[in-house]
Amino acid sequence: MLIPPPLSLYVHLPWCVRKCPYCDFNSHEGKGALPFGGYVDALIRDLDQDLPLVWGRTIHSVFFGGGTPSLFPAEQIDRFLQAASARLRFAPECEVTLETNPGTAEHGRFDAYRAAGVNRLSFGIQSFDDGCLKRLGRIHDSTQADAAVKLAQDAGFDNLNLDLMYALPGQSLEMALADLERAFALNPAHVSHYQLTLEPNTVFYARPPQGIPEEDAAWDMQEACQTALAAAGYAQYEISAYARPDRQCAHNLNYWRYGDYLGIGAGAHGKISSGAGQSILRRWKPKHPTAYLAQAGTPAGIGGDDLVAPERRPFEYMLNVLRLKEGFALRDFQVRTGLEAGRIAAPLAQAQSQGWLVREGDRLRPTELGQRFANDVMSLFLDE
Repeated sequence: MLIPPPLSLYVHLPWCVRKCPYCDFNSHEGKGALPFGGYVDALIRDLDQDLPLVWGRTIHSVFFGGGTPSLFPAEQIDRFLQAASARLRFAPECEVTLETNPGTAEHGRFDAYRAAGVNRLSFGIQSFDDGCLKRLGRIHDSTQADAAVKLAQDAGFDNLNLDLMYALPGQSLEMALADLERAFALNPAHVSHYQLTLEPNTVFYARPPQGIPEEDAAWDMQEACQTALAAAGYAQYEISAYARPDRQCAHNLNYWRYGDYLGIGAGAHGKISSGAGQSILRRWKPKHPTAYLAQAGTPAGIGGDDLVAPERRPFEYMLNVLRLKEGFALRDFQVRTGLEAGRIAAPLAQAQSQGWLVREGDRLRPTELGQRFANDVMSLFLDE
């Protein structure tokens, strides 16, 4: 029996000031006056169309991603949240995250975002080194990054995430550690720390920048930075996520635990489980903002639906849960996928024999070696 897991709401706001050369997200440079009000109208139509998938269920987290969601005026964020909470039951402690770019931060906006119901901010800092920021094509500098975080704290936000990258063009191990020291001085609740990768369909993929550290140097940075994060009180709970006690990102944890989520907005993806039908549905929306604005709420506003076949579920499940330090419990695998644990007995045994997973009662978790070779571990579960 497939029992629906916790439910989240992802809202994609697609515009940014300038497309970064490493970014492969569905983001679009804003040109001229952006249709903020019209886009929120489209989001509400989109949400109305998806509501029958989740009648009676509670929203445990909301995440405004992008693009640069902080381009949107706070009154439009407020209008959407009011419309959503009128249609769906929000949990009393619902986490509501807004991604923000330090180059678009204003004091008044932070006050207004908080008043609208946003209780967590995620800052796309990437680096505190001005040279690195320039090579990454960011629109802010380190002074603006510091100032933006402090403005948010002055507005009453205490649940803040800072995104930082390492293995940047021209970056040394000492520079990567210096970025963390600058972050620690701001005392964020959460740090996302991940390696720069050259993704297809990006400027950096077509024209790789000079000075990207070699693989061994990147691994040295990762190990040194993990040690520094732990010493500063940030516990690693996912491959690239570190948090103070009880400050893990609830929204991302729901993804990684193979939870459900509605995805609304241009190019957004959702995943919805149905116990009655023993089904897992993946749904996505038209990618380009112009098409989305015209089609949201109509049959064409559903870019596609895909039922996840049982043979695909083990890999999908492991693709998420094996990112977590906590791993997973076999009973959770059964509840989230609707499959018997025996379905994955053989690949689990192989992963254990390789030293990639360790079993503790009903729970399996990745070892340090397993985290380093995460892709190899996950590949064992293809088409099980």
